[in-house]
Amino acid sequence: MAVPQSVSAVFSAYASFATTMMLIRSLTNQLLPPKFISFLSSIFVYFFGSVSSDPKFVIHESSGVTSNEVLQTVEIYLYQHKGNTQKRHFQLSFPRKFKDRVVDFYLPYVLTRAKEFEEDNKSVKIFSQECYDDYTSYGDWGSVNLDHPATFDTLAMDHELKQWIINDLDRFVRRKNLYKKVGQAWKMGYLLYGPPGTGKSSLIAAIANYLKFDIFDLDLSNIHTNSNLRRLLLATKNRSILVIEDIDCSVEIQNRESGEHFDRSNSKFTLSGMLNFIDGLWSSIGDERIVIFTTNHKERLDPALPRLGRMDVHINMSYCSSQGFKVLASNYLGGEVSEHRVYREIEELIGDTEVSPAEIAEELMKGEDVETVLGGLVGFLKRKREEQRKERGEE
Repeated sequence: MAVPQSVSAVFSAYASFATTMMLIRSLTNQLLPPKFISFLSSIFVYFFGSVSSDPKFVIHESSGVTSNEVLQTVEIYLYQHKGNTQKRHFQLSFPRKFKDRVVDFYLPYVLTRAKEFEEDNKSVKIFSQECYDDYTSYGDWGSVNLDHPATFDTLAMDHELKQWIINDLDRFVRRKNLYKKVGQAWKMGYLLYGPPGTGKSSLIAAIANYLKFDIFDLDLSNIHTNSNLRRLLLATKNRSILVIEDIDCSVEIQNRESGEHFDRSNSKFTLSGMLNFIDGLWSSIGDERIVIFTTNHKERLDPALPRLGRMDVHINMSYCSSQGFKVLASNYLGGEVSEHRVYREIEELIGDTEVSPAEIAEELMKGEDVETVLGGLVGFLKRKREEQRKERGEE
């Protein structure tokens, strides 16, 4: 297995440097008195520390302006059963004769074993700017475990739509080489839109649990400048989901067509600044990123936001359907609820009523007796249907 080019380059540079230093040392020993050489050596050690002939490979906490994921990978390998140690750097020293073996075999082995361990034992986390602390921090983000139980099996969605989303996610994950070949950043954008309570947050949790991707929940109301946004996004991980909920009302970014401008306390956060991080040059930072926007009102979005390339997939999270109710009934009541005498009536009422999965779920939680719960749901749906008919002026 090949080592990343940057690792090989480090050791090539070291070998060149070592050869030059050996030549200088040889000439120095021939031309200068031993006492003077000893004096120079003592000065060098005083200011720079002792010099070892063994190669060293140092992995630091950060790589440029971003967090160094290699350090986290090594940390996982070394402390698989000891928890997070929060090291600032690791240093690997070895005899020169083992350089090729370290570069060609040991380092790739470390990376592979760490990845396998992480995949087998990973707890999906949700990161936020509000839950920062010293023990679960990652850059400017803090995290807690995502204990949301949502899966694609428990989502109250039409089976065909769920299967389409699963296939789309699988296709995205396995197409790394294609993205690289065509010169596109390895990322995907989703827009989830629909009325409140239709399962947008549950779908995000199901995607995260399915892919084992961490979630970074970005609250735009806390962003005051484009540079602030840039710093936060650069601190996110590979194989992660960036979530911006209620994009239509979370922040009053300027609408370029209307000419309205967002000016809150001399803020310099702009729509164009955010778009640069979605599909501009900065979007190429990191791999396997999914960006998910949610909104209750798709029609209110600036036209620049939902276009393809920024939000590649638009998913309408609609009101509850008969298939969605079947999943909910199975989740909450179990058994063959579809055989109940009022089941068909409930299906007809749902087909004639705008009711969210969250409202159905709330009714199903009101008791343990199936007869009582389904009877209460029938009454709820009839009242809701009548209210909606009155609002529309229907008989």
